[in-house]
Parts: sequence; C-alpha cells; structure tokens
Amino acid sequence: MVTSHMKYRALLVAAQMCAAALSCFTIPAARAIESQSPQLAVAPAFPVASGVRVAGDNKQTRFILDIDRKIDVRAFVLGDPYRVVVDIPQVTFDLPAGTGTTGRGLIRAFRYGLVMPGGSRVVFDLAGPAKIEKAYVIDAANGQPPRLVVELAAVERSAFKVSHAGDEKLQLRPAIVADASGTAVETTGAMGPGKPADSRPVIVIDPGHGGVDNGTQAATGEAEKTLVLDFAKALRDRIEKGGKFRVVMTRDDDTFIPLGERVRIARSNMASLFVSIHADALPKRGGDAQGATVYTLSDRASDAEAEKLAEAENKADAIAGVNLTEEPAEVADILIELTQRETRAFSNRFARTLVNEMKNVARMHKHPLKSAGFKVLKAHDVPSVLVELGYVSNKDDLQHLVSENWRSRTVGSVAQAVDAFLGKRVISAGPSK
Repeated sequence: MVTSHMKYRALLVAAQMCAAALSCFTIPAARAIESQSPQLAVAPAFPVASGVRVAGDNKQTRFILDIDRKIDVRAFVLGDPYRVVVDIPQVTFDLPAGTGTTGRGLIRAFRYGLVMPGGSRVVFDLAGPAKIEKAYVIDAANGQPPRLVVELAAVERSAFKVSHAGDEKLQLRPAIVADASGTAVETTGAMGPGKPADSRPVIVIDPGHGGVDNGTQAATGEAEKTLVLDFAKALRDRIEKGGKFRVVMTRDDDTFIPLGERVRIARSNMASLFVSIHADALPKRGGDAQGATVYTLSDRASDAEAEKLAEAENKADAIAGVNLTEEPAEVADILIELTQRETRAFSNRFARTLVNEMKNVARMHKHPLKSAGFKVLKAHDVPSVLVELGYVSNKDDLQHLVSENWRSRTVGSVAQAVDAFLGKRVISAGPSK
C-alpha cells in the first residue's frame, strides 16, 4: 500500500507541475504569435532566493531571505509544536546544502520548498511560543537585493495565540526541495548534512479532545481526554519500539488541537496512516452500550448512533471558538476524486484488519465497523480511522479503560494491526536499484 500510495503522490505532483508548466508556457506563446515575433517564447523564471540569515536572541529574532525581485508574503503561527509558516509565490531556492538545519534565537530550525505549483513555503520550528511582529518584503537598495523579512518576538505560553492564514484557500503540502543535483526531494523536516531522509512510513496518532475540551466524562469523574491520551502514548511507545515506523502525535499533553489542525498534521507529515483515539458515552436514559468500535469516513452515517457521534465530535472545535470553515485544496477535481477513492479503500481495509486484531483481546461493539462524516478523518490522501475504545458510561468498559493490563493488551492489538497493514510494505531506506 505504501509503495502504491507514494507512486500515486508522485503522479499527483507530476501532474500538478506539468499543469503549472503549461500555464506558464502558453501565455508567452500567445503573446509571441500576436507580435509575429520570429523568436521562441520563453517562460519567465521564478524568483530566486539566494541567501538567508537569522539574527537575534531568544527574545527577538529576525529571519532574512535574499530574493531577486519583490514578492507577496503571508505568515501565520501554529502551536504544539510551535511553528511559523510563511507562504510565498513559487520560488527557486538556490541555497547551500544543509541550510535550515540549525537556527538562532527563537528559530530552532527551518525548512523550505515547493508545496504546489505556483506556491512555496518556509516553516520555522520555534524554540518556544512567539508572535509575528512583522512580515514584509523590502526593495533593493544600496547594492543589496530585495529581502523578505520576518520579525518574531517571544511571548508567554499563556499569551500565545494560534493565527490562521486568513484568506488562505490551499491546503499546502510538505516541502519539495532541490538537492545539489537538481533532483526533487520530498521532506517533512530539516536534515543534517549527509543524513538520509527517514523513509519509514509515518503513523499519526490522534488522542481526541484536550485542553478546555474534556470530551465525554464518566459519572466517577474520569475524562475522555485523559483516558485516550494515556492510551495514545502507550500505543506510540509500542509502535516506536518495533522500529519500523515513525510516530507523530497530534498532542502529547493536555492541549486543545482544532480538528483541521489534526488533519493538517497528518498531511504535512505525509502520513501513511492516521489513527484517532476516542471513548464514547451515552446520555442518561439513553440506554446502555459497550465495546470498542472502529469508524471510517462516509458522507452517509452507517446508523443513527454513528451520525450523532460524528455530529458531537465535529462540534468539538466550537468549545475553543475555532472557525470550522473548511478550505479544500485547489487541485484538479479528477485527481482529488481518484485520491479520495483510493484512500477510502485503504481506510476500510485497515479498519477491518484492526477489528480482527482487537476482537482477540478487547470487547467489541455488536456492530464494530461503522462509518460517519467525522471531520478529523477528512484528509483526502491519508488512510484514516477513528477508534472508540469503549463507553465511559458503561461501568465494565470504564473498568477496562482505566486498567493498565487492558490497555497494554489492546495497545498490542492495535500495533499488530498497524504492522499487518503496513509492515510488509515498508520501503527500504537504501538506494533504489
């Protein structure tokens, strides 16, 4: 699955880049015809970034990028982990190898590259919470080229605010940077000189809720956000111990993460699998239910209970006052449709594998495979499932949820399902033959 998925991504990127190249070529060609010029039209070059500097300390830091012409810039901050994202038009990065692996002051490291035809992105990994004081481009002057400048200032964690891209309408992808040979290389983080990219498949584990959003709560006081975080951490440790996969957590502490950001974490890390962990509850006089359930994405819920659950989960962002407006990627509809179709097939396959493993160690719901329109499962190119470990409203399920022995056995079954689904398809980190 990983191999075919990566091939599909490569085709998608190639198709996008071809479309961009055609759009760049046809306009000058038309102008050449109009002017009856005998010379061949040449597509205009993209702006070139030729130098970068980071100055300052852990209170105030300035990032400076030398470019050969003025461009537009848009910057925003993200939390947990703390990052600054700088979106600019497509740029050719003519920077020395290893640029960005180390930073200074508030910028621990940075990465950069093409994220889609016509768009580039620079991402700062921050040493702590910060705000953007200014983001601008200045004209060439005194023999110096135009420069893109981003000024950051440290803030207290309590004062940190996640900003958004405002009118951004693109779900931009991880960097594709050119190495010294001009070959396009996909990367999700800065790499030291001479260090190969970590080619292991990425598993994103998503403990539901967090922060001001407790999720469901047992009559005895246990909160869903805590139960699922404990399970997710144990699952992370079990998977990482095997060494086959790299694990990324959407949260590893009691922090609120918006649903859209959870999806972006999966996509920005080029995840091979996204597993969201939750625990359900029925309202008083809502009857009794027990056992674990595995959900996949569907436009139409498999039953009324699934529909109500998805509706409740999708409202989680309202607790933190987050704008739930979706911003779908602007790529060819046919490519999106094909990717979604493939992704849902993989999601359904993993869901079946997961149920088959979990039923050996955990009590399952009488209908363990369900589907509904969960927003957190809507990464169109990442196979995704949502696991309800049980019902905190059921005393037997709750007893299991707080049991380390039950957790260990169930974590083992989920890890086994991941390995069965992806393990045989792990791509070697060595050179291709």
